[in-house]
Amino acid sequence: MISEDLAKKIRSIQIHTSKTVNSVLAGEYESVFKGRGMEFDEVREYQPGDDIRTIDWNVTARTGIPYIKQYVEERELTVFFLVDLSASGAFGSMEKTKNEVAAELTALLAFSAIKNNDKVGLIVFTDIIELFIPPKKGVSHVLRLIREILHFRPSQARTDISVALDFFGRVMRKRAVVFVISDFISPDFSRDMRILARRHDLISVSITDPREMELPPAGLIELEDAETGESILIDCGSREVRQQYRQLAGERLRNLESLFRSMDVDHIPLQTSQDYVADLVRFFRSREKRMQYA
Repeated sequence: MISEDLAKKIRSIQIHTSKTVNSVLAGEYESVFKGRGMEFDEVREYQPGDDIRTIDWNVTARTGIPYIKQYVEERELTVFFLVDLSASGAFGSMEKTKNEVAAELTALLAFSAIKNNDKVGLIVFTDIIELFIPPKKGVSHVLRLIREILHFRPSQARTDISVALDFFGRVMRKRAVVFVISDFISPDFSRDMRILARRHDLISVSITDPREMELPPAGLIELEDAETGESILIDCGSREVRQQYRQLAGERLRNLESLFRSMDVDHIPLQTSQDYVADLVRFFRSREKRMQYA
């Protein structure tokens, strides 16, 4: 059973994301994520100009009239969400925590997927695999995914992205579109991501909070690492300290971006304070443009 508050939140996300999918992302998703190839559709009579290589000789022999095979793109895809719900995701200095943004983002992409008749699956991870939901179609299945993410209480606090990547690589052999949604505060995962990116269409979505990028001028504050419990006292009243913090945070994101680029993995950087729908649209359009010139 779920609480009334949670039910309302799920319904609110469903309404909001469904509207966004219909009004904003309707064509973006389909144009970017292609099917696995071409599948046979039907035969029709040969017309001058048709490619003779498509002639169906069996039907032609039976009817005495030349027929050709017609094919359509096989649109159906499997879309997987690898969602990091470790302790650091519970942080949020704005209206939403990083985990709440992850839930809404998953909902938006999942509704876009099922609108195009694709299957969606979910892996929730920390430094272990916390939950695995095999891919299926349908609105009720997407609502279950949203409910699981919003309601989930992980058993572990720390993050290990390699655990999720390795597990997915073992359970999913068929090519899939994979969204890895995390703040990417994790031990080195580059080897496992590089391996997975060779077989699947991998997209990394990094979620950060403004306070992880810049400290307020608030005097002495104690910062605690949500995953290790370690704490440190920082003088936020010092301009030098704030500047150093800003530089280190910016450098981490630049290194992350450089890592994804070196592996040819798409990256969507999001902040809890910004409109992630606009960021998604920009990503879709940029990716479509790249595909046209590839």
